[in-house]
Formats: sequence, structure tokens, C-alpha cells
Amino acid sequence: MNPILLMRAIFSYSFSLAMLGLLAITGCKKETEEFSSEPLSEYLPLQIGKYISYRLDSTVFTESGRKEVIRTYQEKFEVAQELTDNLGRPSYRLDRFIRDSAGNNAWTRAGAIFITPVDKTIEVISDNLRVLKLVFPVTEGNSWKGNRYISSGTTNNPEGPYSALYDFNDDAHIHIDDWDFTYENKGETITLNDQTITDVVTVTGPDESANAPVTDPASFGSRTYSLDQYAKNIGLVFQELILWEYQPNPNGTPFKVGFGVKRSMIDHN
Repeated sequence: MNPILLMRAIFSYSFSLAMLGLLAITGCKKETEEFSSEPLSEYLPLQIGKYISYRLDSTVFTESGRKEVIRTYQEKFEVAQELTDNLGRPSYRLDRFIRDSAGNNAWTRAGAIFITPVDKTIEVISDNLRVLKLVFPVTEGNSWKGNRYISSGTTNNPEGPYSALYDFNDDAHIHIDDWDFTYENKGETITLNDQTITDVVTVTGPDESANAPVTDPASFGSRTYSLDQYAKNIGLVFQELILWEYQPNPNGTPFKVGFGVKRSMIDHN
């Protein structure tokens, strides 16, 4: 596959799944608790012209999976258009731009994603993958199946959404529709790129590993990790998604397949 197309696919998949990933399967909540929660729009504002730029660190495995490389860019998402989706619901198009890590070159457009605020959820669509990224209420411990619309075992995704790019064997990488996402640390203050950011809520996903880092070259290894952080009146400020497998390959050279993506906010308006 063309390496540029491959990188775009990785960014698009990861962004839709780990960044902006939502029908909530939540426990019963008292009405008083729901009413005390802020609206989801406070954590993901969608005014036309709003943007957030990030430092983007992308981990890839080159030389047939024998070498691990981290490539760094600057990335920007900007709310470009309000429209109506195919179900007649108000939706927004966010254009994606990318440039060199030092920010010396002009932004180059690199696709788009679509965000649809729905009753008590926010849907994100990228490359026809629909995920639930935030759910109401924003309370610690509230959990949901954020990737429930991305089912494996279908005609389009018989081995999960990454099957066209990676030969994953781990169930956690194939059946991502079963991932649980949970709110934690609401109201936290964090520091990113020398910036102090307040009123942050963390969305944790799976955090699983086997033989990672690889200490037994003869055994299978894997790493699965997802974490997003949203700040009030800003949006997504930090994200990390790691999906890789180490395959011993007894008949040849051992190798890794998968990727890692880390986004850390640089600027916003």
C-alpha cells in the first residue's frame, strides 16, 4: 500500500476509534444526578471556525515489522461546516490538516471527520466507521460500549476494522466493538506542552498487555491501550491509542504489526 495512504488510514481509524469513540450502555441514574451533569457540548464544542492543533506522534513498524519508528507531525482539526446527515440529523464536518513537526510548512488538508451530537451521546464518523465518543451524564464511573457500531464478524469487517491493514490475532484488536470506555478524574488539572489545562475529564479504554515489552522472543506479545482527555470549552486535548502485536514467526524472522498514536494539544481558539 502507498505509505501516504497507509498513514492517512491509520490516523483516520485511530481518530474515529480512540479520539472524538459512542450508544451508551449506562447504569440507571437518578434524574437529579443527570441534571447535575454538564451538557456534552461543554466538552466538545462545535462552533464553525473552532480548531485545535496537536503534536502528533505516530509509531509504525517498518522493515517488515522488524524496526519501530516514531514519526512526529503537527495536526489540526477545524470545524468547517454544519450539515444534515443521512438520517436527517444536524451534523458537523471537521477538516483535518497536517504539516511538519516544527510548523515551518503550510498546512496540507488530509481528509475530514463528521461529528453528530445526538440525544445524550456524540457520534463520530470517519471512513464510514461510527463510534460513540462521549455520553451523558459526564460522571465518574459511567461506562459505555463506545465502538458498538463497529461490529466484527460482518461482511465488511470479518476480522475487525483493521483487517485490511494488519493481520491481528488478538481478540482485543479484532473485537473492538466490545471495548468499554469509562469516565475518570473529572475536574482534573493537567499540564500539556507547558500549558496548564483545567476542568479535564479522562475517558479510559482497554489497558492490556502480554509479553510487552517483549522479553521472551519465542512468545506472542501484544499491547492494547486507549485514553482520551477532554477539557471544558476546548475539546479533546490529549489522546493515546496503542495497538500492536509481536508475532514470533518460528519459520522466519519475528516481527510486530500494528501502530501507536499520541495527540497532545498545542493550540486552540
